[in-house]
Amino acid sequence: MKENGIYNENPFVTSGYAGPEYFCDREKESADLIDLLTNGNNVALISPRRYGKTDLLRHCFAQKEIKDRFHTFIVDIYSTKSVTEMVNKLGSVVLETLKPKGRIVWEKFLSVLASVRSEISFDINGVPSWSMSVGDIDAPDTTLGEIFKYLQQADKPCIVAIDEFQQITRYADTNTEALLRTHVQYCSNAKFVFSGSRQHLMGSMFTSPARPFYQSVTIYALKPLPLDKYTAFCHYHFESCGKQLDKGVVEELYRRYDGVTYYLHCVMNRLFANTAPHGVCKMEDIDKAEQSIIDMSSPIYEDLFYQLPEKQSRVLVAIGREGWASNITSGKFVKRHGLVSPNSVKAAVPALIDKGMLTMDKGSYQVYDKFFDLWLKQNV
Repeated sequence: MKENGIYNENPFVTSGYAGPEYFCDREKESADLIDLLTNGNNVALISPRRYGKTDLLRHCFAQKEIKDRFHTFIVDIYSTKSVTEMVNKLGSVVLETLKPKGRIVWEKFLSVLASVRSEISFDINGVPSWSMSVGDIDAPDTTLGEIFKYLQQADKPCIVAIDEFQQITRYADTNTEALLRTHVQYCSNAKFVFSGSRQHLMGSMFTSPARPFYQSVTIYALKPLPLDKYTAFCHYHFESCGKQLDKGVVEELYRRYDGVTYYLHCVMNRLFANTAPHGVCKMEDIDKAEQSIIDMSSPIYEDLFYQLPEKQSRVLVAIGREGWASNITSGKFVKRHGLVSPNSVKAAVPALIDKGMLTMDKGSYQVYDKFFDLWLKQNV
């Protein structure tokens, strides 16, 4: 199947946005976000990771209401550990996004970058590249101000999506929130989407009166895909390719993975690949597809697990055995799983959350990666 010049033999795309044909539903969410952004609102887009926030943004930005009127930028700051790294990532994304739009467009951006102009490199054709390292940015606050100056002066209004925005709470510079809030407040030519997966951190950033971003955005909580919409999507793509999908397969997957888009798509990708032309995908094929995914990732999961301190690994296994675990510092929980003490659990959990191995919702904990969770159940 071909969509906008992109060919995919397997319609269940597991990385990136491949066009509207491979994008399931989110019609209301897309309409809501487009309406908010085109009517002058900043948005905090919040959901657990792997619900499809970034693909939803890419889908919205590809619609004519936004594509024809705005410059759009998506900046993932998940891997950044400082303001300097964030500024480096932001500048790189802005330049790389503007380059295909022509020399006049990207030259306007470079013209305001006085603090790092000497660090911009050019190829033999005079095309620029943001090739600088973090050490090349001597004054990140100044460079950030210059980037916002460009956004304010750009030839089109801009929309900037900052993915995993809660990461700024981990920077050593505690002034980052206030600094960004000031820039955002006075940048009338740009609107912002602050996308995040740590719900409690994102919630406190935007709802606490003591925080700089208080009441500065419209909060939009992204929910799982509706089962009926995802079921129709899966059956459509199987049938379009001359394959059949037994009734109940999608519903069973949805139950196992709580409707989380990434995991559903990963297993559906394997189910589609394993179903022969004119063949039928049956309920018993699910376990085989899951197992193939776990087997491929097994060496990585093994390394992750055995690098953990013993107290953390034991708590991780205990929580995995319970699914959603609550009252994890109670004597009953500790005794049931043979843990050292309530204090050892209390100490281990923040570290596991920080490493992305646990997630918390309303006082209950779960192993974050559902495939890793299955690996733990099989191997530990």
